[in-house]
Amino acid sequence: MYNIEAVAAEIRDVRLYKNYSQDYLANRLNISQDDYNKIECGYTKVVPLETLTTIAELLEIDLIEV
Repeated sequence: MYNIEAVAAEIRDVRLYKNYSQDYLANRLNISQDDYNKIECGYTKVVPLETLTTIAELLEIDLIEV
């Protein structure tokens, strides 16, 4: 099991480093910006692996290291 808060913080940090907006990633994931924000803030406690994998691909990070 993964710690969603730690994963969410890493996603946010990398997104900000790459200067991507939440809206950009939400559009690429075909979800609302509000839903993406809930993932990134750790409010969504269960994130499908497919979604996490796609976020990792978009941010060019290794999901295992997060």
